[in-house]
Amino acid sequence: MREKIHPKYYHDARVVCSCGNTLTTGSTKKELRVELCSKCHPFYTGEQRIVDTAGRVERFKRKYKLEK
Repeated sequence: MREKIHPKYYHDARVVCSCGNTLTTGSTKKELRVELCSKCHPFYTGEQRIVDTAGRVERFKRKYKLEK
């Protein structure tokens, strides 16, 4: 096996979620930023939340005249 071709592995890499939650894992990057984690993901929290990017949900509702 060739030496010195693999990136440095951090055993204490930080994962930072947009909700503010932080956790530690192993990675080749020192810090990772994520949008969803187990504390804020709808599957784990049980709440229904639509993550809307670029107004797609509103555009769909206008197109079909749906009200909520």
